[in-house]
Amino acid sequence: MKIAGRKIFKKGFRAYYLLVVSIILLTIAIQTIIQYSLDKQRNTAMVINLSGRQRTLSQRLLNEVYSCRFHHCDYAEFKLTMNKLLQMNVILQKGSENLGIAPLVNEDIAKNFRRLQPYIVWFKSNLSDLKKVDGVAFNDLRYRVDRFVEIMDIIVLQFQKKSEKDISTMRIIELELAIFSVLIVLFEIFFIVNPIMHRAMKQKKKLAEIAWHQSHVFASHMKNVNELRYVLELEKNDERRNEIIDCIAQELEQLNTVSKNMVKALEKSEHMPLPHDKLLKKIEDLLEKYGLLPSEAITHDDMVHSSRS
Repeated sequence: MKIAGRKIFKKGFRAYYLLVVSIILLTIAIQTIIQYSLDKQRNTAMVINLSGRQRTLSQRLLNEVYSCRFHHCDYAEFKLTMNKLLQMNVILQKGSENLGIAPLVNEDIAKNFRRLQPYIVWFKSNLSDLKKVDGVAFNDLRYRVDRFVEIMDIIVLQFQKKSEKDISTMRIIELELAIFSVLIVLFEIFFIVNPIMHRAMKQKKKLAEIAWHQSHVFASHMKNVNELRYVLELEKNDERRNEIIDCIAQELEQLNTVSKNMVKALEKSEHMPLPHDKLLKKIEDLLEKYGLLPSEAITHDDMVHSSRS
């Protein structure tokens, strides 16, 4: 796959891509679950708060009617309380995008809201018109307010139990995700990181072997070539010069052999099978199926590439 002339998802680094991508996906999944859980708890807390205010509004409505009946009447406050009571009843059932409250889907809670509906209708028909407030029987109003509060107490309790159940479910999901994350990390350690480290140690050993050849055998032959060259410059006899040239050729042939041995030392571990090769091959075939991988020959993720003339 090419983006702006650059190749990505090169096969030589497929193990590293798998490791990095899996960590990114796990991080995104964990953060998504956490944010969803926090949003869910905020939503539930707001619903419980509004449900509790409904009880307060119904009792305040009773107090406002009592004040209008026997004391000074604040019609503005009375009207505001009435409107809030009716508005909150709709929001708790149908939700609100502005407040971030989802529509009610729990059938048990919805049944209790349906039980509230006759009292809501009574409040609206008897108290919406301020001129009719004085004609409402106070004991009749108090009975309906008390029944309204009793049902709202049940609804608040149901919302609390639902919240506890949701929190418990989210905890189980987060725990399962955490366990899954640990298993993924352990899998990557044993089947990706550990083989890569093992391969790196093998390559280090090979490089040490090459360094020994270079510092001892290679250096020894180079020393002989330099000495023979010096002798060749001093020698005047053609027959002896030819013998020295033959010796230099032999030393060069030995140097060529040493060079080939150095290359073979690198190639010994190139095709050594690793535990994660089979899994990576399947993932790589899937990516290649959708055109996310170039079609060049497969190379190991941590292979040492040598230049060959």
